[in-house]
Amino acid sequence: MASFDVPSQRNEVLKALVERINNDEELIALWKASNINAIDRLGYSDHGSTHVRIVAKNALKMLRLLVEDGKQPGVVKNYGMTTDDAEVVVVLASALHDIGLSMHRQNHEEFSIVLSGPILRRLLAGLYKEPNMTFMIAETHHAMISHHEGFSPYTIEGGVVRVADALDMEKGRARIPFASGSVNIHSVSALAIDKVRVQKGKERPIEIEIDMNNSAGIFQIDELLKDKIALSGIQNLITVEVKGPATESSIVRSLRL
Repeated sequence: MASFDVPSQRNEVLKALVERINNDEELIALWKASNINAIDRLGYSDHGSTHVRIVAKNALKMLRLLVEDGKQPGVVKNYGMTTDDAEVVVVLASALHDIGLSMHRQNHEEFSIVLSGPILRRLLAGLYKEPNMTFMIAETHHAMISHHEGFSPYTIEGGVVRVADALDMEKGRARIPFASGSVNIHSVSALAIDKVRVQKGKERPIEIEIDMNNSAGIFQIDELLKDKIALSGIQNLITVEVKGPATESSIVRSLRL
């Protein structure tokens, strides 16, 4: 399993937390169990250690861009904590948001909340005291459940986790489930996204740049990313730039019905 690495920069609490995550045997086992259900049993895309690492990196980058632009995270605005603490919330929520898949795909977001409580207290032990410990857990749970389509985030932290979850769509990593080996819009579009980049925008704080090798990739963007952004609470702070190929690559060579 690849390590859960995110750029901690000068955030010493985040650095310590990442080390704890990488050594937490229960969490690592839950990532594996989530993928057994998602990939082996259901034929869905990865929801384990690789997915959560991609989500954490993109969510953290978006949070830092928003803070640089003067936006206040929830833990700062409402609890008088710091932007470093907001980074911890985002990374924790990214790491834990899909562990409920180890139980079942249906309602896995709620199961993730149930499973995460003891894990969060263990990971944060010694790094926070009460009442800040409970505030951090509550904010992490909010950011986790905010990636569910039925829950709109109230905080920047929840918004960036929600959007970052949908950005894990590069070739072969599409978030839309598809039947392995079948030729349909799901499977074709899953191979049509070459690269996703999160960077500082010119007109808005965040610019998401997506490179497609085939126009079928629009399906991924339209069916998932668009709705995730629309209900993220930070939709007015994001620009999405989709770049199509000069020449379409051929994904489907032939098809017989």
